[in-house]
Amino acid sequence: MRALVRTALALLPGTALALALPASSGRAQTPASPSAPADAATLRSGRGYIETPVFSAEADRRLLALFEGLRVADATDGMDAVGLPGVGLMDPEVRPLWKDTRSFTHRFVGIAVTARYVPTQRPQAGQRSVEDYDRWSGDWYSRLSSEPFGELLRPGSALVIDDAERADVGSIGSNNILAWKLRGAVGVVTNATARDTDEIATERMPLYFRRPGRGIRPGRNEIESVNRPVVCGGVLVVPGDVVVADGDGVLVVPRSQAEAVARYARKILEGDKKGRRGLYEKLGLPKDRSVE
Repeated sequence: MRALVRTALALLPGTALALALPASSGRAQTPASPSAPADAATLRSGRGYIETPVFSAEADRRLLALFEGLRVADATDGMDAVGLPGVGLMDPEVRPLWKDTRSFTHRFVGIAVTARYVPTQRPQAGQRSVEDYDRWSGDWYSRLSSEPFGELLRPGSALVIDDAERADVGSIGSNNILAWKLRGAVGVVTNATARDTDEIATERMPLYFRRPGRGIRPGRNEIESVNRPVVCGGVLVVPGDVVVADGDGVLVVPRSQAEAVARYARKILEGDKKGRRGLYEKLGLPKDRSVE
């Protein structure tokens, strides 16, 4: 029966099939090969070729434990060690909105949940009554530019948003970023913009972005997909990948290599701490959290 269901789903146009093992397992089943022949009619209606794997919350927790406390620099060295030098490093223009150099609360490690917003081709509101404008913008929010990914967020999630880079739009703001935190998100990364940046910095929710955006979504962007592979900061982000973010920027670690990367990165971090503790002692510097 499972084979029949898999076959039927694979024939649906535009379907990106990702079948997972039961929730007790952390490993996703291997989907059918995306190189399977497809007729023109199927392709014309749209089809994704990079599948979205599915992992259990427990598998995510186990993996995040391996990355706890690791820095972007450590994980980057780990990527080198597994044969992926330069892979996953986002454009340095994607940077933290705020930094905490005492307790490092701007840093985070999370499991990627993705969303993609695109610039709209629809007409603008034009001049109309305030009441009519409120109805128009409310309808846009609910039908065209909503946040369906909210249901996917859970403790340890890193929300990665591929947005309309050239639009002056604040898809991320001081209100919804707290709602995402309430659902379990540990940080947010976007290749575009955010608004209410003073408040977000005050709220201390980790945000990595390119620049401020002042406008709202209506008339500017639309939601295109949720939990599909996206490009953010010039790198591929597949849902389930590990996202590491700190003052050095953002690194995306492919899920398939994450454990090996974490093991090597841990060795780098511990060696760095040991060496710097010795230098702190020689210089008479008080120890801080970076060498504990």
